[in-house]
Amino acid sequence: MIKNGIGGGNTVTGLIYEGKVDLTSFLAQQNGYSVIGCNVYYQGELVALTFKKHGFYKYLKENGINWENYISCKLLPDNCIYVIINNTLFIIEVKHQEVPGSVDEKLQTCDFKRKQYIKLLSQLNIEVEYVYILNSWFRDPRYKDVLDYIISVNCHYYFDYIPLQKLGLPVPE
Repeated sequence: MIKNGIGGGNTVTGLIYEGKVDLTSFLAQQNGYSVIGCNVYYQGELVALTFKKHGFYKYLKENGINWENYISCKLLPDNCIYVIINNTLFIIEVKHQEVPGSVDEKLQTCDFKRKQYIKLLSQLNIEVEYVYILNSWFRDPRYKDVLDYIISVNCHYYFDYIPLQKLGLPVPE
């Protein structure tokens, strides 16, 4: 059930991420990181760009991409981070659940959404990865099939943490 969805007690390989804090704010608080606008620096070097919701479409427009030429409806990501060194945009969706509800079914949409983002970024030759950050609610055995599905369609999930090393970002000492 937890294949590739490893939990996050180890801050050497990942940093604890609380859904209350957005990615940009979280990174800005980490040792060695600073954020100016959407630019993310580690020890003074630009390492990534972050986007939320409509900010992602502003980035596309600045790069000559009209989203309407590629997809029929906007997707509004919780968080995106374009990691420069590996030329990959990570769509990071934070899903927190405490009782059964609609989030259960939203987890099954990652393949479709990932393919939509791939269409949008194909002209820029940027790779796309789709990642869920899930709270412990989703460790319940009733999510085994959904978690297996996420992996089977080349998407990823982690419990309660951001795997900076997996994203290709420097891990603070």
